Amino acid sequence: MIQAINVTLRLGKKALFEDVNIKFTEGNCYGLIGANGAGKSTFLKILSGQLESTNGEVVITPGQRLSVLEQDHFKYDEFPVLDTVIMGNARLYEIMKEKEAIYAKEDFSDEDGIRASELEAEFAEMDGWEAESNAASLLNGLGIETEHHYSLMKDLNGSQKVKVLLAKALFGNPDILLLDEPTNHLDLDAIAWLEDFLIEFENTVIVVSHDRYFLNKVCTQIADIDYGKIQLYAGNYDFWYESSQLLIKQMKEANKKKEEKIKELQEFISRFSANASKSKQATSRKRALEKIQLDEIRPSSRKYPYIDFRPDREIGNEVLTVEGISKTINGEKVLDNISFIMGHNDKIAFVGGNELAKTTLFQILMGEMEPDEGTYKWGVTTSQAYFPKDSTKEFDSELTIADWLMGYSPVKDITYVRGFLGRMLFAGEDGVKKVCVLSGGEKVRCLLSKMMISGANCLVLDEPTNHLDMESITALNNGLIKFPGVALFSCRDHQFVQTTANRIMEILPNGTLIDKITTYDEYLASDAMARKRTVYTANREDDED
Repeated sequence: MIQAINVTLRLGKKALFEDVNIKFTEGNCYGLIGANGAGKSTFLKILSGQLESTNGEVVITPGQRLSVLEQDHFKYDEFPVLDTVIMGNARLYEIMKEKEAIYAKEDFSDEDGIRASELEAEFAEMDGWEAESNAASLLNGLGIETEHHYSLMKDLNGSQKVKVLLAKALFGNPDILLLDEPTNHLDLDAIAWLEDFLIEFENTVIVVSHDRYFLNKVCTQIADIDYGKIQLYAGNYDFWYESSQLLIKQMKEANKKKEEKIKELQEFISRFSANASKSKQATSRKRALEKIQLDEIRPSSRKYPYIDFRPDREIGNEVLTVEGISKTINGEKVLDNISFIMGHNDKIAFVGGNELAKTTLFQILMGEMEPDEGTYKWGVTTSQAYFPKDSTKEFDSELTIADWLMGYSPVKDITYVRGFLGRMLFAGEDGVKKVCVLSGGEKVRCLLSKMMISGANCLVLDEPTNHLDMESITALNNGLIKFPGVALFSCRDHQFVQTTANRIMEILPNGTLIDKITTYDEYLASDAMARKRTVYTANREDDED
């Protein structure tokens, strides 16, 4: 059990949290939600002891071990991958290293023997003999192949490091598990594995995530941060949303009835207060009026952008034809004879773990890279807008947001441009901020403004939900659902893919393509999917032999 008692955190004059009292108990997975800037990550740091609160305290049941998903991807660069995972249980790793040092001594003394015996007993009690196999199992589940287990962390790419740090947090069955955005940089297979792990996990979990499907799948309770307070709701994310909306609706209806009663009493008092025969009744109603109090309904701190892609022209039947595209990067064939024809009603989700292949294909289709082989052709009625995965070059500028967007606007009018910025929550003075200093989420909203202002009828989006808060993800999700044009996109948000796409494509690790006209859930559940994985694994094993 972990409990916050009267926790307050002040940043200058502003109170980020005020007298927060909340208890997180064993057997529950809590989804910690709130608008950007509400303090979700900050609250996790207070719970973990990384940040000290201004007032109050955090109490953990004595003897319980707390584990945290770390965010520093370079901290363990000089350590082997397996060692990094086992460090998740600091005491166990300490015992292993002390044992190794003792057994490496040339002049092994009686005292060393006694100490080694003590360590061996504690090591066995902590299930130390299974540590490496347990760590390897976690790594394999998250998609880190055995060949990487003895590599140094610095030899892994960013996505692999994230998975190792997640395995480190999960290692050794911690009593309390704090996870800040654990699905970031995970492919959908790894997310599915993590969902199953947390569903079976019997201790306390507190997780921050912008993935609505993930929260729905794993959470038993939702802790909602709004206006410096945290309120618990039983159930998953969808249940929280319905409950919170129902509560607001009930309060508004109750206030409406109270307002009608107030009006009725005021009218009676006004009519009969001077009437001697009615004066007692008027006095009685005055007392009743004084007792009526309206419920305070504070507007939520959450803000939803308005995302509406409106194409300037209707798309024709010929949209996109891809024939035999192949591409090799750094000696690896990431695309191998990719061919497909896109229909005028298609919204295609590219899924699976081969991120380089997806990004490479998008860059080729947008003319940013040449294929080694093959061709592609956009229809004459199409116009494209592109959301790149890496937008660094886009924002390497001293321009203000308004001037930056003006450069892409077909209408050179500042009021017109500010209208699009306003929809994306850039209000007032925000328009004069320089694009080079924007946060990740602000850059994404700028790119979406650029796509909206373009009037394109074909959208190509490479991981657009990265850096967005849940409200913005919901708005983008809804915007793409109602978009009358076509779309090609990659995204790790399960609900986003399931509700938007009517066609699923997966580029396998060998560079070939699976193409199915289906929903994402149906694709995952299909027998063909299972057969594909079995065949591909067998082929790889044959190749290795």
